[in-house]
Amino acid sequence: MTIRTRNLLGMALLGWLGLVAPRLAADDAEGSAFVIADGKLTMSAPKGWVRKQPSVRIIEHEFAAPKAEGDDADGRFTVMAAGGSIEANIDRWIGQFSQPDGSSTKEKTRQEQLTVGKNKIQVVDISGSYKDQRGPMTPAVTREDYRMLGAIISTENSGLIFLKFYGPKKTIAANEKGFQEMLKSIKAK
Repeated sequence: MTIRTRNLLGMALLGWLGLVAPRLAADDAEGSAFVIADGKLTMSAPKGWVRKQPSVRIIEHEFAAPKAEGDDADGRFTVMAAGGSIEANIDRWIGQFSQPDGSSTKEKTRQEQLTVGKNKIQVVDISGSYKDQRGPMTPAVTREDYRMLGAIISTENSGLIFLKFYGPKKTIAANEKGFQEMLKSIKAK
């Protein structure tokens, strides 16, 4: 590489940093905006949530929410478009949980429906022992005292978008308001 090429690359990098660094600082102060639904919708992750490289290719976006004091893990938030009906996916999520006393997880699951703009959102709140399987070929690990806030966005033109936020109960409780605000931040592009 010639000195001239190195200098040009260096100037390009500095220019990129000059454009990107202020945006990264703005993301940190306001939360990180991202696009979903084939680029038709935007939403903003809460301030303090850290963008992660998705652990499997089917996941479009992944964030870590800060763990609560005394918890040993951050919350994990994922976004993906997938197949199946709303009911089938909620039943699958419920099936990932069991209750220590053997009672019905389905009966303890809370559900509500929201409308944000033209989008209907089915929200579920599930707690118990969670079978955490982070990929189709990885073994599941049972995690006690976990909670999941899940949301299925029924978009006008892009099908269903699945949001899954789970982790230790205290961590999810500490970040629940941010999750709810993120759902309300959905906007058409």
